[in-house]
Amino acid sequence: MKISKILSAFLAAIILVACLTSCNMGGNNDNDDITDLTGTYNVTMWVSEKEGVVAQFKQQIAAFMKANPGIVIKASIEGVTEADAGSKVVADVATAPDIYCFAQDQLARLVQAGALAKLGAKAAETIKANNDAGAVAAATVVGTLYAYPMTSDNGYYLYYDKSIISEEDADSLEAIIAACEKNGKKFRYALENAWYTASFFFATGCHSTWTMNDSGEFIGIDDDFNSAAGIIAMKGMQKLAQSTCYDSNADDFLDTGAIVTGIWNSGAAADYFGEKLGATDLPSFSIDGKSYHLGSYTGNKLMGVKPQPDPKKAAVLSLLAQYLTGEECQKQRFESFEWGPSNKAVQASEAVQANESLAALAKQGEHGMPQGQIGGAWWDIARVLGAKAKTATSEADLQAALDNYDAAIYSWLNIPPEKR
Repeated sequence: MKISKILSAFLAAIILVACLTSCNMGGNNDNDDITDLTGTYNVTMWVSEKEGVVAQFKQQIAAFMKANPGIVIKASIEGVTEADAGSKVVADVATAPDIYCFAQDQLARLVQAGALAKLGAKAAETIKANNDAGAVAAATVVGTLYAYPMTSDNGYYLYYDKSIISEEDADSLEAIIAACEKNGKKFRYALENAWYTASFFFATGCHSTWTMNDSGEFIGIDDDFNSAAGIIAMKGMQKLAQSTCYDSNADDFLDTGAIVTGIWNSGAAADYFGEKLGATDLPSFSIDGKSYHLGSYTGNKLMGVKPQPDPKKAAVLSLLAQYLTGEECQKQRFESFEWGPSNKAVQASEAVQANESLAALAKQGEHGMPQGQIGGAWWDIARVLGAKAKTATSEADLQAALDNYDAAIYSWLNIPPEKR
């Protein structure tokens, strides 16, 4: 009898571990079958470290409780930059917060780590109905939603000095370079950052699309940067990178005539340029008499919910995440911090439509490429192309850089030449 009890306890422990493991590998946060969510819940959260964001989230959680009587949220909120959140969560999922905000390029490894709960059917339907298609795609892995879109503003465009660059000249990379050189100003463009480097390749029609399996692991790539079109892109980058006005620091406005950056620097741009501020989409460059409009990545900030062993808490966290990324909360964050909304109703508001920076971002969006899930090593592999364009002295040098780029990607994927 004693042995039987010990065996029963051992088997129960195995079942419990299996259940917890299953929950931690992406259980659903669906609340369709749970009718009573009343109770008190301790919730830990990471949100943007920007001044005022934590305070606003506390106010929004209070509003959520008012709208959902009986649900009491005791929230502990910490400010952590979205760029670092994914790495911190993956490093220790067990101690990671219940809800956290992150940049979309971290989605795949968070899914791999079992750090994101899949959205249930009802939540997924709500997210798809209320957010733009690009934002929904950014939160999706192999057809499954794993996160809640917060913004659609993670992209870049051009700020420029209207006293030295005309509206017409702002459409031409060569004209901007000439104006900056003439006036001793900097043209700031982070060409040694793969996120920005890609803009020249997208301009010439190149693409880089990664394939994942159901576990979020990268298993293949369809990439044609190493091509005739890729050589044209390298030549376009070379025009700027070898100019005396070029500067790769796109977060510094000192002596700036033009800068390619995003909404996060809108305040700095307004302070620096003042009445001389111009904002528009990226320019075109010309090679052998043909014009190529610079492309860009378009991206999003997302909110994730960690899988929970308690299905009731999981359902509450899903409701809370839907509220915090819903229309009213996105509207408040736009008004307070100028965050570009992913919610379609807020995007259509007069205030958002009249915002000069978001208007420039939307204009560039016509030439943008939604940032899907990308293998982590790619960022270091591709960033070298900008540096190589700067130092190359011949087309052979440019071709060698693209050959090395190809070889590095397939080496990382462990795909031999005969299977590429």
